[in-house]
Amino acid sequence: PFGIQHMTAKDLKILVAHGVNLDLLGQRQTHIYGKADLATLNQGLIDWAKHLQQQFRLSRLQLECFQTNVEAELLAKLSEQRWDGVLINPAAWTHTSVALADRLAGLSLTYVEVHLSNIAARESFRHHSYSAPGAAGVVYGLGLTSYTAGLTGLVARLALGDGALCPKSSGCLRIAPDYRPKCRRIWAKASSRTSG
Repeated sequence: PFGIQHMTAKDLKILVAHGVNLDLLGQRQTHIYGKADLATLNQGLIDWAKHLQQQFRLSRLQLECFQTNVEAELLAKLSEQRWDGVLINPAAWTHTSVALADRLAGLSLTYVEVHLSNIAARESFRHHSYSAPGAAGVVYGLGLTSYTAGLTGLVARLALGDGALCPKSSGCLRIAPDYRPKCRRIWAKASSRTSG
């Protein structure tokens, strides 16, 4: 479904960067951010990455999940090594951090910005993102699925190149038919692993 028949095997290392206050997932404003905690989110992404590794015939797809409440630590982590790509939820720094946007641009990173909540439907100050203009894509408002959709798009871009998001000028990424049920199973499994 992704036009992968002519792909060569690749190794990809992706940073999953969680911004400020995301360590409070499952506790803070669950009516907005959901009941899943950060461990469940990270485990679900690791499980989803295994699916994507097979889907895109990658020799290796490694995720490193990182969360901080200190902006300088996030900036340093982005520069720590040469990441193939970054899946980032800058959280509140989305709307305030020129430094983060400058760092992402300065490192020429391929990244996808994600948000659990629908930031366009929230307070007006949340409607602006300093980091979104440089992103390969932005996914928000889908809860945990914002992350799996964002990771899928990021891996497609990295594995297949710039044309991956619009194959044959169709204007959209072709998601495998089994995406939704498989995604649901992965989140259920991740939740059961971390709730004990």
